[in-house]
Amino acid sequence: MSEDSKKLSSLERVELAARDLGLDIVIKRMEQSTRTAEEAANAAGCAVGQIVKSLVFVNAETHGLTLLLVSGAHNADTAYIATTYGLRLKRADIDRVRDETGFAIGGVGPIGHRVKLPVFIDESLLSYDQVWCAAGRPDSIFACDPKTLAEKTGAQIIRVKAV
Repeated sequence: MSEDSKKLSSLERVELAARDLGLDIVIKRMEQSTRTAEEAANAAGCAVGQIVKSLVFVNAETHGLTLLLVSGAHNADTAYIATTYGLRLKRADIDRVRDETGFAIGGVGPIGHRVKLPVFIDESLLSYDQVWCAAGRPDSIFACDPKTLAEKTGAQIIRVKAV
């Protein structure tokens, strides 16, 4: 991301990233909070499973941040992910998340980060025609096709929990 784009608001960064990736989105500012998956689902009028939680972790080996796009109906089972994919993740400090992504917890989007992050997407999201994502603020969301989102972000498809 260029120095000029780092000065943009969170919403503007998401819009710019979408344009750069060729994602056709419309950001909706809601009157109610969209901070949690349940709140976002209520605001969007969709199932909780259609909400994309953008979870930022630290990769224990590289010490860099890693983005997991997880269905609102799931929690990321980091022990399962480590055993299955060799990806050891630990919780990221909220200040580091804000500094490196440019987003506060509750508004982290799947796109528009200040730094490039490796991305992994919950395979269950791909079963939906449309999913809803945070748009950089805890009151803003956008809808998109999850397969297109995975493709445009270069996300690796994984299972995030044991079945």
